[in-house]
Amino acid sequence: MDLDCDLAIIGGGLSGSLIALAFAALRPEVRLLLIEAGAEPGGNHVWSFFDGDVAASDRWLIDPLLSHRWKEGHEVRFPGHSRHLPTPYNSLTAVSLAVPLKARLGDRLRLSTPVSDLAPGAVHLADGRVLRAAAVLDARGAGDLSALRCGWQKFVGQALRCDAPHGIDRPVIMDATVPQIDGYRFVYLLPWDDRTIFVEDTYYSDSPVLDEPAIEARIAAYAAERGWRAEVIHREQGVLPVVHGGDFDRYWPADDPVARAGARAALFQPMTGYSLPDAVRFALWLADQPLDGLAQATRAYAKAHWRSGGYYRMLGKMLFGAAAPEERWRIFDRFYRLDPALIQRFYAGRSTLADRLRILCGKPPVPIRSAMRTLLNPPA
Repeated sequence: MDLDCDLAIIGGGLSGSLIALAFAALRPEVRLLLIEAGAEPGGNHVWSFFDGDVAASDRWLIDPLLSHRWKEGHEVRFPGHSRHLPTPYNSLTAVSLAVPLKARLGDRLRLSTPVSDLAPGAVHLADGRVLRAAAVLDARGAGDLSALRCGWQKFVGQALRCDAPHGIDRPVIMDATVPQIDGYRFVYLLPWDDRTIFVEDTYYSDSPVLDEPAIEARIAAYAAERGWRAEVIHREQGVLPVVHGGDFDRYWPADDPVARAGARAALFQPMTGYSLPDAVRFALWLADQPLDGLAQATRAYAKAHWRSGGYYRMLGKMLFGAAAPEERWRIFDRFYRLDPALIQRFYAGRSTLADRLRILCGKPPVPIRSAMRTLLNPPA
């Protein structure tokens, strides 16, 4: 079978898959291969986004992949404060991504195909074969995180099939009324139908260590407190970097000759680790670029994104450096009292100057001295 192509995309996660779909739709003349080491594209994930995170003109790329959409909006819960926000919410799963991806790409999607090495014009497969490609794009997840200063957003998620209606009718983005453990802890709820609910126990933590048995026990206790008798039908877990500093040029050296995408290019909202809006924007931008010089073009795009994220890295620095772990919830509690449109722009990574000033103004949720000490440390 012919393994030569014009564009080899290495990594069938969200970013690599969206790029492949964008090229298939907009540049069908490009012979592409999407190469994934795992047995299925997308891994074992649920991705979500708010309306407004993705431009209306770009929704055609992501909408066919949705598994759920909640037009009625979403809510947050904090001690002494809860709020319904009207912005609709959307989710896709690894399955809802994989089915249309397979149908669209056919034999241009190669699964269970691990890679041993990449070069600008060649992909060395673990079985010894060599794929020749005019352009190679590395979308295999995060790169050398030692070059970055990170806190961590880590989670264990379970889909529960309840024996009676669970009573949740819209997403709960943060339920921070739970005991605060290992940093800022909240539970995230997605009602897939009246008896099926996705429950994710999430932590903004100083450590990437994920104690899965302990967190699973907390999910079980959370469900029991609400009277949910349920069977676990799906499990997932993850550890995402919340980047509050570091050296982009060490993370992606200027002399690296291979193009990058997704987390490997640091294309995510640094304060949240939120990647879907950037993945959509990047896929559609890339589909409009020449394949020649792809490494230089993608690095320039990613470095501009890094520079634009300085404000969010500063907020992350304050979160992890100035706030006592058990008090971090107060930062989010205050944030979720602000204007819904500001909150929307924040998650999309498009905060205006007025937004940025508003977030920092008012009664501080962290001690002033701690915040100043944190911010006066040498910047990254």
